[in-house]
Amino acid sequence: MKSQLHSENLTSSQMISEDCQNNAVLLFGEVLADNFPDRSVLGGAPFNVARHLKAFKQTPVLITRLGSDVLRDEIMDVMKQNGMETSAVQSDKVYPTGQVMVHVEGSAHRFEILPLQAYDFIDRDAMSDTVLSTHPSLIYFGTLAQRHETSRQSLEVLLSGTRGTKFLDINLRAPWYDQNILSQSLQYADIVKVNDEELSLLANLFGLPGVEPQSQITQLMKQFDINQAVITCGKHGAWQINSQGEKVGAAVRNPSESLIDTVGAGDGFAAVFILGILLHWPVSKTLDRANDFAASICKIRGAVPGSVDFYNSFIQKWGL
Repeated sequence: MKSQLHSENLTSSQMISEDCQNNAVLLFGEVLADNFPDRSVLGGAPFNVARHLKAFKQTPVLITRLGSDVLRDEIMDVMKQNGMETSAVQSDKVYPTGQVMVHVEGSAHRFEILPLQAYDFIDRDAMSDTVLSTHPSLIYFGTLAQRHETSRQSLEVLLSGTRGTKFLDINLRAPWYDQNILSQSLQYADIVKVNDEELSLLANLFGLPGVEPQSQITQLMKQFDINQAVITCGKHGAWQINSQGEKVGAAVRNPSESLIDTVGAGDGFAAVFILGILLHWPVSKTLDRANDFAASICKIRGAVPGSVDFYNSFIQKWGL
């Protein structure tokens, strides 16, 4: 069931349900460790987005499930050190905290997302108190944590029973998605974020007519009654389009010449785009700031900076 949004032209300031103005954000999904041959890095899109939002003085509440292991302790310590809410983090005595094995193959990396991890078994009864007490402005969710029926059903309970704006961040990780998962996710979404490569995959899966990205996303929005879509295009910036067909684009200003890696750039973009929604920024300003922040993430190793000092210049520039 779609949340009740304003019917006029949709901007960042118009994407929040009228009765959900406390700026709390529920984030549902995976927390995991990327295990490189020489190091382990905490990640998972919902976790990364939540960390950014907290650093930007917002109220993220992460609904996830961790194993009863050392990695859980590490994640909980990081969350507490960063002032993040931990009440919605569940504990699993059977399945381990999520992990991804990173295999170095020449100059490339291959990511092996392990099956049957704790985040596959997020329990709907255990999250009920969180849902009832939060009254979120926005609910962020993706596709990876829906690969198992248990978490998928819990997410459906969350989305169907909560009035906040539904933000779907499509992160396609083969082989952990299918057309059915995507269809169900899109049916709940008010806002969809997708990169240009993923949009091509969606066009093939759903038989979207045309070859132009704008015609493809417009058809997808009509098919699933989506209010707004934002398409990221890497170094070429991003653009958003609303249900009235109004398009706003933003290029990357001063592209980075000191790129380290692109890990987590999309999560950084998503966090600032959500920040723009919560703080009622115009879409053009939201896109510019999301691009700038994503570009800054590409200048560091990994998806999240090692120190909160990284955020200070943005906080000052944006008047947070």
